[in-house]
Amino acid sequence: MHSFLLQATIYLAAAVIAVPVAKRLGLGSVLGYLIAGILIGPVLGLIGSEAQDLRHFAEFGVVMMLFLVGLELEPMALWNMRARLIGLGGMQVIITTAAIMAAAMALGQPWTVSLAIGLAFSLSSTAIVIQTLNEKGLMHTIGGRSAFSVLLTQDIAVIPMLALIPLLALPGLENAGGIGGDHGEEMSLVSGLSGWGVTLVTLAAVAVVILAGKYLTRPIFRFIAQSRLREMFTAVALLLIVGIALLMMLVGLSPALGTFLAGVVLANSEFRHELESDIQPFKGLLLGLFFITVGASINFDILFGNFFGIMGLTLGVMFIKAFILLILAYLFRFRGRDRLLYILSLSQAGEFGFVMLSSIIKNNVVPTAISETLALIIALSMLLTPALFILYEHLAKRKKERTVTRDHDEIDEQGKVIIVGIGRFGQIINRMALATGIKTVVIDHHVDQIDQMRKFGVKGYFGDPTRPELMHAAGLQDAAVLIVAIDDRKAAVKLVENARKSRPELHIIARAYDRNHTYQLYRAGADDIVRETFDSAVRGGKHMLQELGWSGFDVESAAEAFVTSDRGALRELSELWDPDIKTEDNKPYVERARAINKELSTGFLANLAKIVEQDVKEDKDLPVDKDE
Repeated sequence: MHSFLLQATIYLAAAVIAVPVAKRLGLGSVLGYLIAGILIGPVLGLIGSEAQDLRHFAEFGVVMMLFLVGLELEPMALWNMRARLIGLGGMQVIITTAAIMAAAMALGQPWTVSLAIGLAFSLSSTAIVIQTLNEKGLMHTIGGRSAFSVLLTQDIAVIPMLALIPLLALPGLENAGGIGGDHGEEMSLVSGLSGWGVTLVTLAAVAVVILAGKYLTRPIFRFIAQSRLREMFTAVALLLIVGIALLMMLVGLSPALGTFLAGVVLANSEFRHELESDIQPFKGLLLGLFFITVGASINFDILFGNFFGIMGLTLGVMFIKAFILLILAYLFRFRGRDRLLYILSLSQAGEFGFVMLSSIIKNNVVPTAISETLALIIALSMLLTPALFILYEHLAKRKKERTVTRDHDEIDEQGKVIIVGIGRFGQIINRMALATGIKTVVIDHHVDQIDQMRKFGVKGYFGDPTRPELMHAAGLQDAAVLIVAIDDRKAAVKLVENARKSRPELHIIARAYDRNHTYQLYRAGADDIVRETFDSAVRGGKHMLQELGWSGFDVESAAEAFVTSDRGALRELSELWDPDIKTEDNKPYVERARAINKELSTGFLANLAKIVEQDVKEDKDLPVDKDE
């Protein structure tokens, strides 16, 4: 008991110290966990061989993660991904396996050993990549979704890979056990069965997961909900995941794949959000524990015994994978930052590589001595992955999205309205202008955006709007209105400043990202500033008031009063705003903002509510809340 508490204290203390520090340094939580494992393992020697055994438990973090990923995917969305799953993911696994197999054979390994190594190294780290993509908000980019598709294909490919491994056994080789030690004879529902028997049992297990997820989980969760015991929901969620993982292991399938499939089946369930909230804390802790065990498992004795050789092999594997990913990125027409993200995020080996190595050793395919080096290469490549994401962020800042080496277009027409930025915001304004017969000149610094709009018959020009000569060619001297709707906040402010200096009487309408950007645009000289989400939020508030029984006239009056009050407060606060001081440290600004919020909650809207309440009581046609 004392030993368990001591180990738990060491692991938790390492995580609590290393992860926040790594986050503050911009390294990400994954690298923090890996560093924590290295510190308490190889460096300080606070933990020993139990880290290998603990990894088997910690791998449930990967299982839970894929269950949560499945909850976010509806079956139709998964079907729509089939081209990337089969094409992009399938080609990556096959080509990478072949390339690494050829490299291993060139180093003198037999073809069976080389094939086994190629299979293990073709897999990437689902845990690190998905965790980091979500953490950095990159999952919904083209590169992030493509990387996820490949990872999902790899997880599925583990099944036939494990089935192939026993056929590659070396005659006369007898290994002591797999990675992490011998855990005894595993239970199995398919041992001793014929090929057809294994296939039928496997299909039956998958069918059980799908049918149970579709027809049994809802009644069970409804029954549990009637108990009104929160912990029972958590217990059932854990039972669901552990039970599916056990079933998949009994038939020789990947537990992560089984829980992912269950998550997809439950994606449309009304209990989806409840499941997510119950599983999320366990997933986070177990994933962190898994990363710590990976860091702790790095054998520095082997590494320093042949440092340049092992680092060369590690970088060689990552280079081969990156080169193949680059070819696939060109074939599937990824561009700019999406191509970079796709390549850097998948160029490492992964946690399923440890699973493959365990099976390889158990089936006497590779000698144990070689497997220790292979495990070290996998761990080192995973350790380097967070650094690749940092490299991506650095390169992405320097690399303009959709970078294309092309000269700026020559503007040969002018109009009353100049629209700079043809994204979602600029498109709507441009369509409204064209619909009312107003001639516009559209400029954007994203060449792909311009080319795409031209396909739909909308004329636009590619160029840098902060260049005075370009705006002059667009007719800035004679234009009546300038619309600034570009994503680059600094460029937007610079454009407004240049335009105001050139044409003091010009009416400038600018889109603002947030309040600080609003203040910057206001000081730069913009006449009308439209905050990105303000108008849509006011519209949502109007729907709220209508649902609460307010009349149409009173709703519009309340909305108009709120907008007028907010606009006045914004101008007042802009005088107190200081760009050189953090907003929360600007005492006059904070005090006035607090006063305005207090006035807002007890001022005109409260008085207006009394008037409306009186109107409701006098108008029998309007619903009245009797409790008030």
